Amino acid sequence: MPKKIIKRYLPSEETLKNSKSLGVFGRTIFASDLWHLNKRSVSSAFSVGLFCALIPVPFQMVIAASIALLMRVNLPISVALVWLTNPITIPPVFYFAYLVGTWTLGTPVNEFQFELSIDWLKDGFLLIWQPLLLGCFICATVLSILGNITVRILWRLHIVRNWQNRKLKRINRKLTQINQSNNE
Repeated sequence: MPKKIIKRYLPSEETLKNSKSLGVFGRTIFASDLWHLNKRSVSSAFSVGLFCALIPVPFQMVIAASIALLMRVNLPISVALVWLTNPITIPPVFYFAYLVGTWTLGTPVNEFQFELSIDWLKDGFLLIWQPLLLGCFICATVLSILGNITVRILWRLHIVRNWQNRKLKRINRKLTQINQSNNE
């Protein structure tokens, strides 16, 4: 993957410094190895970010940053990918995870109406918590593995394409030199 494209979409160091939720990590989040853009660091960061995006708890960014720190992978990519689940995508993503969980457990799908209230969390969540958590774990695992493999394949293809382009340029230079020497 081209580093320039990745750098264009990453949050800046200043943005992360000013993030209140990441302030708990202090200066450790600015270690140089957490900002490297290489195949291992980026593909592993995709795994971390995609996995944490499907954890049905608040403060997913903090969890992703913690795991990125422990694994020494690219921090901004890990944190940015958590936003795969945002206020718009959370309902369909977690409903799909719930369906995966019910299918895996062999339980019927419970019809429920979500309400943001203490009563619903106390009563309604009890009906869906097991299939939801299992479905989230399965989807997170599959998505993180696929993300890692996809990044590694795309990175490799980009490297091979660059090598081929360099080889063609070298051959074209030699042919141009030969043509110029023959014309003289």
